[in-house]
Amino acid sequence: MTSIRRFNAEDLFCFSNVNLDYLTETYNLAFYFQYLVRWPEYFEVAEAPNGRMQGYIMGKAEGKGTHWHGHVTALSVAPEFRRIGLAHHLMNELEEISEKKHNGYFVDLFVRKSNELAINMYKKFGYSVYRRVIGYYSGEEDAYDMRKALARDVDKQSIIPLDHPIY
Repeated sequence: MTSIRRFNAEDLFCFSNVNLDYLTETYNLAFYFQYLVRWPEYFEVAEAPNGRMQGYIMGKAEGKGTHWHGHVTALSVAPEFRRIGLAHHLMNELEEISEKKHNGYFVDLFVRKSNELAINMYKKFGYSVYRRVIGYYSGEEDAYDMRKALARDVDKQSIIPLDHPIY
């Protein structure tokens, strides 16, 4: 049975099976450590009974006023553990932290415009496309900023789509 636990520094040496996916962004060590220190509650691992990492999520709380929200920086599940609900479970955890601990208005994430599987998955989780960001990925590929309103955003103002892309 899969267990969910907080990510720790040693996990950086064990996540190759999850991170070596061409659609997964890999960051430098300082970036991961920054998240571990500043937003440890948003950095979680899905782990198999044998200790093998199945996936992880990292995020943060950011913004001001009605733009205060949870942000999914990375969500990745190893190919052999996909389609069993891990991504949904990890996203639910991040949404709950954003709502109950940080009192956010919404959760957002960025996804490659070409990654139709992920876009459809996020739509099934209740996310919608808020805007297109031109050249977000190394100036070469556009991203969708997808959002899901939380309970604090009663009128769902945070997810009203923009009618034009941004740069």
